Amino acid sequence: MGSLSDPDWSALPAPADDGAAAHLVDLELPGIALDATDGRSVDLSALRGVSVVYAYPMTGRPGIPLPEDWDMIPGARGCTPQSCAFRDHYADLTAQGVAHVFGLSTQDTAYQREAAERLHLPFALLSDADLRLTDALRLPTFEAAGMRLLRRLTMIIEDGRIVLVLYPVFPPDRNAQDVIAWLRACAGSP
Repeated sequence: MGSLSDPDWSALPAPADDGAAAHLVDLELPGIALDATDGRSVDLSALRGVSVVYAYPMTGRPGIPLPEDWDMIPGARGCTPQSCAFRDHYADLTAQGVAHVFGLSTQDTAYQREAAERLHLPFALLSDADLRLTDALRLPTFEAAGMRLLRRLTMIIEDGRIVLVLYPVFPPDRNAQDVIAWLRACAGSP
């Protein structure tokens, strides 16, 4: 299947749009504080400007096996390539007016911090380990290895309101480019 950062997408099952995120567009975010890997507490509803939040199941760690049959769960594989793509396109996102970029998972902050440091992310990862935001927004989830994990989706939020949801996201390494294309189309720039 390849490494954590370079899987063979053609060998992985693509997720289907099951409609589980259709209700999210135009929702006002609830005031829920999330722990961030940079030590802050972030309430997405209070942020001004455009925020991009990509939700992902879980980051793996080199040398530690992923849950059994992980690659056969549609859309599960690809958290590291997705995070790296947002890292690599961070300047492009800010050039398009994005004020905040965050990754979001149900992993705890200590686990996420290792990934943020290893991958040299210029933005924070947010932890919803207690599932407060997940449940409040009814974000799509799945179960694996006894964990409740987020299905991969990306929300574009403006002043606390969700204006676009990309779901499902596959392959995840193109997600940042898809967000940039949408932002450019909205701005009318090439």
